[in-house]
Amino acid sequence: MSVTSRVREVAERIERRTPAHRDRAVDGLRALALLAVPTGHWLLGGFTLDPEGGLHNASPLSSFGALAPASWVLQMLGIFFLVGGYASVLSFHRRTGSTGAWLKGRMVRLGRPVLGVTAVWALAAPVLYAAGVPEATLRTGATLVIQPLWFVGVYAVVTALTPYCVWAARRLGGWAAAPLLASVAVVDFLRYGPLSDAVPSWLSVLNVLPGWMFAYQLGVSWGERRIGRRGAWLLLVGGGVLFAALLVVFHYPASMVGVPGEARTNSHPPSLLVLALASAQSGAAMLLRDRLARLLARPALWAPVVVVNLSAMTILCWHQSAMLAAAMPASFVGGVAGLTTAPVTVGWILARVAWMPVFAVLLVGIARYARRFEAPPKRGRGAPAVRRTVAGLLAAGFAVFALGLA
Repeated sequence: MSVTSRVREVAERIERRTPAHRDRAVDGLRALALLAVPTGHWLLGGFTLDPEGGLHNASPLSSFGALAPASWVLQMLGIFFLVGGYASVLSFHRRTGSTGAWLKGRMVRLGRPVLGVTAVWALAAPVLYAAGVPEATLRTGATLVIQPLWFVGVYAVVTALTPYCVWAARRLGGWAAAPLLASVAVVDFLRYGPLSDAVPSWLSVLNVLPGWMFAYQLGVSWGERRIGRRGAWLLLVGGGVLFAALLVVFHYPASMVGVPGEARTNSHPPSLLVLALASAQSGAAMLLRDRLARLLARPALWAPVVVVNLSAMTILCWHQSAMLAAAMPASFVGGVAGLTTAPVTVGWILARVAWMPVFAVLLVGIARYARRFEAPPKRGRGAPAVRRTVAGLLAAGFAVFALGLA
């Protein structure tokens, strides 16, 4: 059987197993947002080599400010939180047990892959060090591995607030997200406005929860059928106008991700610009939903969406490891264009684009083994509890190392 025939057979098998009620458009949006995460990190993250051969993080955005608009496309966490809220409210209404049991199941699904990747790295780091990998490289790698995991923590918190989000959506509809937008606007005014010199730096942390909960609340209201086409157009146009005003009039940084050396950042914690982008993206997603659903009715397009969604946490947790799997061996060779050379030339950008399929292949290889962490835990006579305890201790140790506390 040819490769084409085999692929077609797999796609048709997935098509037959897909329930008729499955919301393909929402799954497609989730897959798109998921794939944007490794694409953004692989494209906008680079390395430099120190004299001892250690790898250090660097970004092409420091030298190529014109690449900032690429981050507007690749920053799709707003879409991820939107579809997360939409899917959570449907799952919440379908629950057969208590709210606590429902929430526990969601937390287990989020926590197992995180424990898996951090525990594996905790075991691998000493082995790599003994094999000659410099400590600087290991610390850089640990930072990259743990960097995307903040998202899981925030997502867990907003998921726990789903019952409140449902309550707010039923009473305020799409406007339930407005107080979250206002909260972020107030904090931004305080930290960037005329009173900024008198405002403590920790105040920005207050934006973390409302900043990322904004799109989640929109998703819950959408799932409750409280946002129609008029609301979607308002989100798209209003978000776009606010986004432009913040850039042109209020001089927000153009990049949606942090740029080394810059005093201000939009994403850590989220600024009002992030919410403006999430609003525009959410409105566009709602308006394009039916068209996307018709497109994904084709088995050849639907099958990749299913595969990506089944590996969602694996992609999120392991994509940085795939890049490191290429960069670490290359660091022993020396300067490899697009991999271990400083991201300061157009040649680096072209070389990095050429490396990205290699990262993707490495991620697929890693996922073959790492996908087990997404599977439901098996019941046994205490063995799972022991494994969870050991994994938790390893994960805690790796976190201490990654955060520079040891």
